[in-house]
Amino acid sequence: MDQVMIEITDLKKGFGDNAVLKGVNLRVRRGETVVVIGRSGCGKSVLLKHIIGLMKPDSGRIVVDGVEVTALAGEELIEFRKRFGMLFQSSALFDSLSVWENVGLGLLEHTDLDENEVRRIAREKLELVGLTQVEDLRPSELSGGMKKRVGLARAIAMDPPVVLYDEPTTGLDPIMADVINQLIRRLQTTLQVTSIAVTHDMNSAMKIGDRLAMLYGGRIVFEGTPEEVKATQDPVVRQFVEGRAEGPIPIYEG
Repeated sequence: MDQVMIEITDLKKGFGDNAVLKGVNLRVRRGETVVVIGRSGCGKSVLLKHIIGLMKPDSGRIVVDGVEVTALAGEELIEFRKRFGMLFQSSALFDSLSVWENVGLGLLEHTDLDENEVRRIAREKLELVGLTQVEDLRPSELSGGMKKRVGLARAIAMDPPVVLYDEPTTGLDPIMADVINQLIRRLQTTLQVTSIAVTHDMNSAMKIGDRLAMLYGGRIVFEGTPEEVKATQDPVVRQFVEGRAEGPIPIYEG
């Protein structure tokens, strides 16, 4: 747990006159789940896209397992991305593919495994997220919670050492959101993955995070365990955690 798996140093990114990331610094230890919290539009998803190499920073660096992601390009970057799994906010399933084809898409595209073996692996990952006998269904036949779990099965299909979660409970009712939270926690233990999740759902953040980091004003302004978050008197963190309109965070920011 003491070995740093992901190190983000002075990461900056702007779009025109809008400076979104203004010097983000964050370390994630191997096997740890860190949840980045913050208001909608504060740059949480932009941060994830930098970690996986979908965006290039204006300055700063990201090192994952000893490899500087921000220095990679072309085939090297494509190859390195295979070490990441990602659960997208909208699940991002392909309607034209069956459930097992969605889960096994990376394996079908990037390995020499035949369809029978990919289907077996997909079924195994689906069982890990509590789904059985759904592999031949289409996404349109699934509930929102089932789609999210299929997306989670796809994220772990290639046994990645790092899994990223973009708003994992968005659009789910409280009960299904808790199911997803429990699954994320269980997969961390079972698969020993290192994870970063971004969310504004404080209930989810408290349940899945070993540590929480608050992104505000383009920087990480607070880091701590769930217990430390609950105990802090930092006015910015307190306002966000308690969901209050009154406080130092402007109402119309983001």
